[in-house]
Amino acid sequence: MDWRDQGFVLSTRKHGETSVILEAFTESHGRHAGIVRGGISRKMTPILQPGGQVDLTWRARLSDHIGTYTVEPLRSRAAVLGNRFSLAGLNAVTALLSFCLPDRAPYPALYHQSMQLLDLLGQQEVWPLAYLRWEMALLSELGYGLDLTACAVTGSTENLIYVSPRSGRAVSAKGAGEWADRLLPLPPVLRGEGPAPDEEVLAALATTGYFLSEKLAPDLGHKPLPDARARFIDRFARQLADR
Repeated sequence: MDWRDQGFVLSTRKHGETSVILEAFTESHGRHAGIVRGGISRKMTPILQPGGQVDLTWRARLSDHIGTYTVEPLRSRAAVLGNRFSLAGLNAVTALLSFCLPDRAPYPALYHQSMQLLDLLGQQEVWPLAYLRWEMALLSELGYGLDLTACAVTGSTENLIYVSPRSGRAVSAKGAGEWADRLLPLPPVLRGEGPAPDEEVLAALATTGYFLSEKLAPDLGHKPLPDARARFIDRFARQLADR
C-alpha cells in the first residue's frame, strides 16, 4: 500500500529512539499519520515543524497500518514563528484540525482554505478575519454550519442580530422577543457585511467558539477544545486592548 500527496504538518510525537509519528493534513487523504524514521535528527526536525508544507510518500503493508512516511520539504513557515500572534494563530489552526477531523477522510476544500490561511500568517491586518472565515468553513465542512440567511422565527432577512445556540440559525430583533438574553451575538462580519473591524471579528469568534465547544466537541466524545484556540483568542483580545 502506498500513495504520494502534499500536505502540511499538524504535529509530531516521538516514537522509539530516533523516529517520530507525523500527523499531517493532506489534500487527498485528509488527516493522516505515519512514522518518519530519523525524525528527531537535526536535518528532519526543522522540516517537521507545524505548518510546514511537505511532499509525502506513505507506505504500509496493509491499509489499516500506521505506515511510514518519506518526507520532502516544500515550504517552511518558520519565518513567522518569531511573532507571538502568528505563532498562536498557527497553533490554533493545527490543533483544531487535529482535534476535529476524522482520521483519513479527505476535505479538499477545507485543505485549500487552510493553506490559504497559513499563507497569510504574518499579515496581522487581514489574518483575524481570514481565521474567522476559516472557522466558519470548518464548522460547515463538519456539519455544524451556521445558517444566517433569514430569521429562524419570522423568516425575515432584516435586522438579524442574534444566532440561535440551538439551531445555528439567525434570529432577528423582533423574532428574539423575551429570549434575546439566551441568544448569541450575530455581528455583521459573520454575514460578510460591513467593514469587519477586529473588535467585531473577536465578538464573532465567541459565537463560532460556542458551536465548536458546545456542539462539535461533545459529538467527538466530550473532549474539551484544544487550549491552543483559547490562547490565540486571548492574545488577540489583549492585542486589541493594547491599541
